[in-house]
Amino acid sequence: MNIILVTAIFAAVLAFALGLALGFFREFFKVEEDPLKGLVREVLPGANCGACGFPGCDGYADAAASGRAEPNRCTVGGKAVAEKVAALLGVSAGAVSPVVSVLACRGSREHAPQKGDYRGMATCRGAKLSTGGTKRCVWGCLGFGDCLRVCRFGALSMGEDGLPRVDYGKCTGCKVCVAECPQGLLRVIPKDQQGALVLCSNRNPLRAMVKKNCKAGCIKCEVCVKNCPEQCITMDRGVPVVDYAKCSSCGTCVSKCPAKVLALIQTGVFAPAAEAVPAERAV
Repeated sequence: MNIILVTAIFAAVLAFALGLALGFFREFFKVEEDPLKGLVREVLPGANCGACGFPGCDGYADAAASGRAEPNRCTVGGKAVAEKVAALLGVSAGAVSPVVSVLACRGSREHAPQKGDYRGMATCRGAKLSTGGTKRCVWGCLGFGDCLRVCRFGALSMGEDGLPRVDYGKCTGCKVCVAECPQGLLRVIPKDQQGALVLCSNRNPLRAMVKKNCKAGCIKCEVCVKNCPEQCITMDRGVPVVDYAKCSSCGTCVSKCPAKVLALIQTGVFAPAAEAVPAERAV
């Protein structure tokens, strides 16, 4: 009994001593936090999406308060938040160009056939890792809705054709869906961007294989390159790329493309989305 009592007393004294030591070292080695960081953090939306290039809103607040980041980095907060952060820092907010995600694929259920009856993990990443993809077009959208599940703003829904739809009124350009897509089909563009956009990522150089695997794929005919009056389109690994510094939105490439994989951003991309279904029906 005495041994138990002595042990208990010794443990309590030791715990008390360690507590005092920890308290002392915490005070002795603590780093004073810049109060400006807290003020900046309060005006941020708290999405912690990382689109600013820093690890969450705390990371961005620290960088902005210390002068390591511009006040207009928060794409979620947009112009309103940029102006508040700039006012706290005593600088100009600068230009804020909203960005949104766009799907560079038209491989719907109608256009892109499946390899077979897939019975594995019902996620895009799972299907990609286990079978290399469920569609004959290995570059196409797999349609399991991984991007929908990570979107924190309800900007993505699944269309009846099996392709994600972006609500550009809700999309903040946070890039979380871009990072989640194992096919790399979602990309961010400025919301005020104008010009032609290629809605296909099929890099197969063989025209016959493209047609076999996806009826809506780019057939590598280079008609867009040859007919562009501004000479602003080049081929990069089998996919047309537009130089927006030269593009005049004339629409020549859009009208000439036999596969109809090109669209003008301002009219053919940012048009009202088709009927969509909730994320739980994505599979």
